[in-house]
Amino acid sequence: MKNQPKKTPWQRFELQAEVIQGLAHPIRLAIVDLLRAGEVCVCDIAAAVGAERSNVSRHLAVMAKGGIVSTRKDGLKVFYRLRTPCIVDFLACATRTLEHDLEQRARALADA
Repeated sequence: MKNQPKKTPWQRFELQAEVIQGLAHPIRLAIVDLLRAGEVCVCDIAAAVGAERSNVSRHLAVMAKGGIVSTRKDGLKVFYRLRTPCIVDFLACATRTLEHDLEQRARALADA
């Protein structure tokens, strides 16, 4: 049997893209930043990010679809938490990428 090229794991890439889409908005990033400290009620999330509760709920639904957050109900309140806190590491990497890019731009401007 000949060595066949390894199949590209498209299904995994599609699922990973879903996770990234779940983060792809400034409000969602603010929510992740808020939830890094632990579970928070949707009403408090809305107040903290300065958005309407209905808007925040739509963002949270996208985040839940991407597997980023999970929920817990307590009476009428719904609490959200990071499903996998390692998502914060991904955002730290994104910040390091921005910092590196800014350093390169600053050097380029200094050389001009």
